[in-house]
Amino acid sequence: MYCAAEREDDLRSLECVKMQSVTSEHHPVAWSGWLAAAALPALLTRNPLYLSLVLLAVGITYLALGQSSPLARSWGAFVRFGAALWLLTIPFSALTSHQGNLVLLSLPANWPVVGGPITAESLLYGLTTGLQIITLLLSFAVFNVAVDQARLLRMTPAFIYQMGVVSAIAVGFVPQMVAAWQTIREAQQVRGHRVRGLRDLLPLIMPLLITALERAMRLAESMEARGFGGAIEPSSHWRRLAQQLAILGGLAALASGLACLGFLPDRRLLAGSLLAAGGLALGWSFWDQGRRVRRSQYRRWYWNRPDRLILGASLLAGMIWLAVWLLRADWLFYYPYPPYSPWPAFQPVVGLAALLAVAPAFLLGAEAKAIQP
Repeated sequence: MYCAAEREDDLRSLECVKMQSVTSEHHPVAWSGWLAAAALPALLTRNPLYLSLVLLAVGITYLALGQSSPLARSWGAFVRFGAALWLLTIPFSALTSHQGNLVLLSLPANWPVVGGPITAESLLYGLTTGLQIITLLLSFAVFNVAVDQARLLRMTPAFIYQMGVVSAIAVGFVPQMVAAWQTIREAQQVRGHRVRGLRDLLPLIMPLLITALERAMRLAESMEARGFGGAIEPSSHWRRLAQQLAILGGLAALASGLACLGFLPDRRLLAGSLLAAGGLALGWSFWDQGRRVRRSQYRRWYWNRPDRLILGASLLAGMIWLAVWLLRADWLFYYPYPPYSPWPAFQPVVGLAALLAVAPAFLLGAEAKAIQP
């Protein structure tokens, strides 16, 4: 007989399924736009104020996703590694670069490499370098937590789907190994195992190797069953020639744009136009080659309201960053060493663009509250 307790259990299970669909079924295109908008500041500026705002926004988003995603636990090791690397860049910069006017202390000059004055400018330079590294690392951690690897694989251009499969496997290898290591360690701790030396690592390493081999065998069997490495439809001579010319022209335009950035920093508009033209040419060539590959899609992607808002906020932030980089590059410039000032400037518009990276955290939180009874 269907009792009230069973009905409550079914309702609770349904709520868990709804919560999981809200927090795990994210559109990869929306989150790819978010990743680009979050990574742009770390590539365009060293200003610690802007980077701190971006890092704060990305960190809040990571915590919001980590409450409901089991992948956040495995990617936490990479975040801690990035934080440790950040702490190393500050003393490394201070001990190897002795430029600046604000001298904090001095080491004996006869010491190799590290001898000389330790300046506040070198500490700031190491701080901004670490901020760039940790911002990029945390942004990619958030992206990998939010987007399922199978969905990410479907975004790979069809003509390089084999490389996409290998890349997806490589991206997911380390987090899976970290998760398996944590599971095996917890199981051995329950059995009373304690690590006191190198010999005690054997009960942990052997199950880990066996688990990795079993996963590799299952993966190989599933790829063979799905016909991995199928044939590609042939194309005409003129179409292949057009594709090759588009690839060569796109690469030449990208190389010219990068050279223009390096040798003609005042011609940012010209450099941006060349980079955009090269990207469009390569994109057309990849799209045209991908049409010849037969791929089966068993499930369509649907855009929900949070995905549309995330993509809109990301596009707005990316447009602001690119517009400032093209038109007012001095707003993003920061170099703590003389003759420039070590105090960073701040523009509210750029700060707003940095804070737009926190939009997914608020949207996902609001969506989770909406499904609660």
